[in-house]
Amino acid sequence: MFKNYKINLLKIIILMVGLTIAHLGVTLFLLTNLGSDPYNVLVQGVYRTLSNLTGWEFLTHGRVHIALCFLIILILLATDKTYIKIGTVLCMIFGGPIIDMFTLILKPVVSENSPLPYKLIILALGCVILAYGMTIVIKSDAGTGPNDLVAVVISDKTKRSFGIVRVITDISFVLAGFLLGGSVGLGTVICAACVGPVANIFLPINEKLIQKVYILFFPTAI
Repeated sequence: MFKNYKINLLKIIILMVGLTIAHLGVTLFLLTNLGSDPYNVLVQGVYRTLSNLTGWEFLTHGRVHIALCFLIILILLATDKTYIKIGTVLCMIFGGPIIDMFTLILKPVVSENSPLPYKLIILALGCVILAYGMTIVIKSDAGTGPNDLVAVVISDKTKRSFGIVRVITDISFVLAGFLLGGSVGLGTVICAACVGPVANIFLPINEKLIQKVYILFFPTAI
């Protein structure tokens, strides 16, 4: 029992490291102001549609984001609860605060007045860092972000490449969000096209890295 506790604690630590790295990438991406990431385009579209139809004042982008994440979790709990782990909850709780922290630190790096080539470099860097951190989260085996679960589950069930599935799900988020009134920018398109293939490169690398971490800190974990 104590052994399982140590293994699970190590998994959570690895997940939190990956989550922090991934949200560093998200922050760099968002600071370019070239468009939201694909999932948040969907959130924005749902938020704007509900606001126009209902006029509910308590609605905010953040609350709709959490509601959609909970909806994904509930669907999986009803269909295949093995994908819902403590890390999924941790991603929901800590994702926003991590972005807020990095925004305060990195805001001097890029502004609305920065030249477009510089913004594109920051955007590309953000996408790579996001993909790297995201694959650490996935390979931690402690859970993953609720929005990432969609691609993970479809990839596992269909035995298709995660990178290809990620591109398809990102494009689906963008199209659905755009039709509902979400804003799409150059950064959105780049993110939807690039994060999946880059993640495919990092998945085997981070799997081996995490195995080495397990062996280093807890040799019987493997």
